[in-house]
Amino acid sequence: MLNDRQLFTTRLSAHIKELSRYLRYIVTGHIVIAMVFIVSAMSVYYQQFLENIPNYFPSAWVIALVLGLVTSHSPIQTLLKKADIVFLIPAEHLLQGYFIRTLIYSYVTQIYLFILAIAAIAPLYAAAFPNQETPAYGMLFIVLLIVKAWSLVANWWMLRVRDKNTRLIDKVVRYALIVTLIYFFIGQERLFLAIITALLIILFATNYLTASKQKALNWDLLIESDYLRMRSFYRLANMFTDVPHLETPVKKRHWLAKALTKGIPFQQKNAYPYLYRLTTVRSGEYLGIYLRLLVIGGLLIYFVPNQWLKLIFAILFIYMIFLQIVPLWKHHATLVWLDLYPIAESVRKQAFMKWMQQLIAVVAILFTLFLVIIGETLIGALMAVASLLFVLVVIPNYLRKKLKV
Repeated sequence: MLNDRQLFTTRLSAHIKELSRYLRYIVTGHIVIAMVFIVSAMSVYYQQFLENIPNYFPSAWVIALVLGLVTSHSPIQTLLKKADIVFLIPAEHLLQGYFIRTLIYSYVTQIYLFILAIAAIAPLYAAAFPNQETPAYGMLFIVLLIVKAWSLVANWWMLRVRDKNTRLIDKVVRYALIVTLIYFFIGQERLFLAIITALLIILFATNYLTASKQKALNWDLLIESDYLRMRSFYRLANMFTDVPHLETPVKKRHWLAKALTKGIPFQQKNAYPYLYRLTTVRSGEYLGIYLRLLVIGGLLIYFVPNQWLKLIFAILFIYMIFLQIVPLWKHHATLVWLDLYPIAESVRKQAFMKWMQQLIAVVAILFTLFLVIIGETLIGALMAVASLLFVLVVIPNYLRKKLKV
């Protein structure tokens, strides 16, 4: 007889062991130190902004949108594996206790992000609504804890529905209702609060009725959701240490791949430049990370008022982008075909180093031009010098030690 409690305990123990194995490298990594610096700097400017908050700033909507996002976002960690679709489906009727425990585990693990958001928004609430009583925000916290539990259960029911569009509409409607509930709670509009609460109850009942018509669990969807979440974690961990079992999707991106490779001559020595350019474009991780950090760095450079912090942030994000894409070197480590290339290992290392320099040079040029455009000519000039040193000195020295050239 299948013991659902023992199954959950075994899966949870293995899951926590897997997470802690890689979290040690993440916590002690360079990127975490950089992120601590960024958060500390932004906290100072956040405090300065709150001291002189403009009257036109939509504080209520900002609070509602942020808290609504962390409240409605309720992914469920079922700890299922790909083989379970074969071996556990016949015992689905015995797994009710198992899935209840996974719901509780998912709720508890999401509370930390929820509390961080509540704590981060609290100063804005106090500054924007000084006349409201302090216990009102505490009451909002309790209400949202309940609403988050409701959202988690509603999400669990909707996972029985196969239609992707139906699930998407449910998420959008649920988020909109929670945001509206928070907005009217802040404004103390009790009539509207009662209406929104009634709509939430109706949506909750609708989700239940929809799910009850499709009693069977979508095992493939549950397993895929867990797989995608763990793959995201492995991608993060892969920036700090090797993750041998990391699987990454491949995207064709024909136009971008063609643009980056059409200028490479068809010669034996250019096999690796061609390979690394295609891998950067078509892999599901490097290009996304590269562009996201580029945009985030540009936004921080624009909004940070201090010119020297603009320079520090620009250099810091160049360094972060470089660290994020260095794992490209080991992307093909599990493929035997590279060992069959009749090309010396030193040629491969030189090709990789040159590609890293080119990628970072593009970021450096964009940041430098952006600084000049926003009127920071001196900082832009310093950025150009610092970038030149980083590309020509730091990257080669770092990669020689890393790759043992």
